[in-house]
Amino acid sequence: MSRTLRVAVVGAGPAGTYAADILAKSDVPVSVDLFEKLPAPHGLVRYGVAPDHPRIKGIVGALQRVLDRPNIRLFGNVEYGVDLKLDDLREFYDAVIFSTGAHKDRPLDVPGIDLPGSYGAADFVSWYDGHPDVPRTWPLDASSVAVLGVGNVALDVARILAKTADELLTTEIPDNVYQGLKASPVTDVHVFGRRGPAQAKFTPLELRELDHSPNVEVIVHPEGIEFDEASMASIRSNKQVEMVVKTLQEWAMRDPGTRQRRLHLHFLHAPVEVLGDERVTGLRTEVTELTGTGDVRGTGEFHDWDVQAVYRAVGYLSTQLADLPFDHASGTVPHRAGRVLDLDEQALPGVYVTGWIKRGPIGLIGHTKGDALETITSLLADVPDLVPPVQDDPDAIVQFLTQRGVPFTTLEGWAKLDQHELSLGAAEGRERVKVVDRDTMLSISHS
Repeated sequence: MSRTLRVAVVGAGPAGTYAADILAKSDVPVSVDLFEKLPAPHGLVRYGVAPDHPRIKGIVGALQRVLDRPNIRLFGNVEYGVDLKLDDLREFYDAVIFSTGAHKDRPLDVPGIDLPGSYGAADFVSWYDGHPDVPRTWPLDASSVAVLGVGNVALDVARILAKTADELLTTEIPDNVYQGLKASPVTDVHVFGRRGPAQAKFTPLELRELDHSPNVEVIVHPEGIEFDEASMASIRSNKQVEMVVKTLQEWAMRDPGTRQRRLHLHFLHAPVEVLGDERVTGLRTEVTELTGTGDVRGTGEFHDWDVQAVYRAVGYLSTQLADLPFDHASGTVPHRAGRVLDLDEQALPGVYVTGWIKRGPIGLIGHTKGDALETITSLLADVPDLVPPVQDDPDAIVQFLTQRGVPFTTLEGWAKLDQHELSLGAAEGRERVKVVDRDTMLSISHS
């Protein structure tokens, strides 16, 4: 290619950053501009991972090294569909990659799920991670709480609810989150999975982290430790499943201790109703049994649990993007190997997707690398057919955003905010203290 390929990536989380990295390392001369709705980059790593996960947070270093490449730029605080549209991006770029992730909670269709005191896990995660666009307070007034789901997010939510605030004070949690958790009266957190332990979706590492708190007793209720033929086959063929099951079996056999808070794990319990008239007063579950295939059926035996709050952690859901087709059932943009497809299943020229908006909210952060590789492979194969941008001057997009009055942030601005948060942490003997307010983030970035 005789000129530099210009690519816009919408979403500066892991998926978008990995896509930019693969592009930057390709044999094609390329410049990549990352557009992020928030003033800071890193998406899910910054605003979707529990603050007591230092090993997972370590991925920030790798993402930052990508952003430091000379042929990659960051435009933060720019919202797609509001500050610019697809037609705008096409004017400045040969190709556009959407990597906007999934930020909403998947709905759960049971009676009472919309009662006050019933929450989505994604909203709670955004609160304790200091997302700038959510309220600063959270109603932590329940002594007994139910968490529905047995994935990593469910365990994150349960662990943050069960831990004492002082245990989390060594992390980057903002002061408003610390104060909210410190006032929480919680004593018991109940996690419910409708299937058996061999079908749990959390990782062995995530599970074992539950038992690290000196203040939380993890109790596995033995009546749900059941296995069918499909369960045994999964245990034999999957090392991670074997490790999860072994840990759960060991915990189910031990005697409960005397720690001040308790985190209960219940398997083979399907939620059928959130109880209450004006707010949550309980949860009704139906005991299930394995069918031999790893699935379950109801037994007709019901239990009512005395809880005052319910958190559903049954999956994330992406939102529709302006000017793009969307499959509402799967919560994804229709595509073929990353190429976005229109209603007639024809590829939209120069438009691509990667990450959870492409494949749905499944897998760990590292899985997005393979996802991005597929998309970038398609994009590079399409280079001869891409329509060159009308304005290929790299400064043209800067002028466009400036004329529209968009107070965008840059990589230099992110470096200032990053250093400010690190200095706040150092003053308290912590690695970082996260700045929450958007205006404050912008003020520091623009200083």
